[in-house]
Amino acid sequence: MNRAAYAKPWLPITAQIKKLESRGLIIDHQGEAEEFLWHLNYYRFSGYCLAFEDSRHCFRHGTTFSHIRSAYDFDVKLRDLLTEGLEVIEVDTRSAIAHIVGEKCGAFGYVDPANFSSPLEHAELLEGVKKEVSRSKELFVKHFKSNYDGFPILPFWIATEIMSFGTVSKMFGELLNQYQTPIANRYNMQKQDFASVLHHLTYVRNVCAHHCRLWDRVWDIKPRIPVGKHWQPPMVPDPTRVFVTLLFVYRILKKCSANSRFAVEWRSRVNNLMKVPPATGDAMVRMGMPKTWYNHPYWT
Repeated sequence: MNRAAYAKPWLPITAQIKKLESRGLIIDHQGEAEEFLWHLNYYRFSGYCLAFEDSRHCFRHGTTFSHIRSAYDFDVKLRDLLTEGLEVIEVDTRSAIAHIVGEKCGAFGYVDPANFSSPLEHAELLEGVKKEVSRSKELFVKHFKSNYDGFPILPFWIATEIMSFGTVSKMFGELLNQYQTPIANRYNMQKQDFASVLHHLTYVRNVCAHHCRLWDRVWDIKPRIPVGKHWQPPMVPDPTRVFVTLLFVYRILKKCSANSRFAVEWRSRVNNLMKVPPATGDAMVRMGMPKTWYNHPYWT
């Protein structure tokens, strides 16, 4: 396959603004636009332009730089809300998995491939855990290494505090059914659905951690949608968009009993944010939200 050599030149901020103007964007405050493009890389900024274009590089009539800036600010707030919610979920699921697997399999049962559905996947997972533990600088890891044999194999309830959220998600996904079920039951979900949602939320967490645009993003890793009319169109018009993620986050937060008040407060802040969405006519569609999303049974 023949590919062209990249030959686009570097552009100063003033030239970037002229290019945006040539595509139909109204620069309402030149100085503010320059300052913002010093802060936000042009190519990150261009991603927020997509929702305001009729065709590529052709802005919808009347679109201003402030419209794009407001969409970015909206996205920052939404990303912060998701990050907060995912932090609670990550801490809670770590604890639940550590507690139940520890109870049923013992301190080192996670080393035994017989407790997992795939010996090959388990072997790769265990090697990953060992590497994560070996890299850790936590005092409790140093204490274990200094006082006990077996390092880098830690008791499971210690190891889960070192694992990345992605590893925790994979660990749950590879457990045998009899260990998955009581964990998923805590969140009132089927084990297959919970495994898929954990995988999805790990991906969303990484999107948030890299400060990527998410308000109108089509998810590369979408969650398995549970059976039931409330998860189907028109209640959930598009399961590849952020609305379905918000539903899952709120549903799980409500089951994190130590943070039930946070769940209600978190939902309220999402509601307030959604009162002023990005100024494009299809903003709610781009987020996969039905017209009466605020009355969705799993949101109310």
